[in-house]
Amino acid sequence: MKKFYALIGTAFMLTFCGCAGMTPAAEAGVKIEKEVSTYKIAAYLSADDAKAKLASAGFEVVGAYKSFENGTTILFTNSAMKAMANKPTRGLAAVGRLLVDDERKQISIANPIYFGKAFMQKEYNHATASAVLGSLEKAFGPLKNSNDKWEFEGLSGYHFMVGMPYYEDMSLIGEGTTAELVAKAQKAKGTTAVVKLGDERYVAFVEMDRRTNGFVKKIGTQNAELLPWAVLIEAGQAKALSAKYFIAISYPALTMTEFMTIATVPGAVENDLKKIFK
Repeated sequence: MKKFYALIGTAFMLTFCGCAGMTPAAEAGVKIEKEVSTYKIAAYLSADDAKAKLASAGFEVVGAYKSFENGTTILFTNSAMKAMANKPTRGLAAVGRLLVDDERKQISIANPIYFGKAFMQKEYNHATASAVLGSLEKAFGPLKNSNDKWEFEGLSGYHFMVGMPYYEDMSLIGEGTTAELVAKAQKAKGTTAVVKLGDERYVAFVEMDRRTNGFVKKIGTQNAELLPWAVLIEAGQAKALSAKYFIAISYPALTMTEFMTIATVPGAVENDLKKIFK
């Protein structure tokens, strides 16, 4: 019996350490590194200077959010990002995230290739994602890879471990007409932005309870740009990524022990979001 449990434990650990995920079709003629960094690290700037850099590179800054005491998330997009993501269930890829980390004195940018592949999956456009990254590199200078990373081939089918949700396993947090759902997002206290992608497709960035947001302090504020939480509004529904998925893919180096310290957070996230769209 002990040997049986040992085998189960080994299988569990192998799954957690990187065997999760389906292998998507490779982009024809495109050379991509086997492992892709989750974030790109740039030299430190103030939030105002970072916004100016984004604007000079042709991006639209759609909002800024205090994601932790010494950090600010800046949300940005452009026409190419919105056009790429203006498809069913793909809207979350339309807006990029940049963290001005006053604590570590650095800028951390969510890698558009990493999150683009994870969110767009088979509809991922490497040319668009690469162009976005190129514009960011031009604006912010040489960008270093973060320690967080994942295999490119596994990103479109990423999940934390067996039995945990995939990208497509979103939580339904509200139903109604597009206008009704957008209005609820706009009226909610602390909403950072509501971005229109099409006549019936929007992405809202909403604020959760202060206690819920506190999980970033437990597992690492260096990746706090996952706040504010994004909500996709389309087809009469408001949907959000499962917290078990979004936290894990935003913190790919997270261990099971660390995840267990925030075991109540996924449920709290869903409850907070449902209150906004009830």
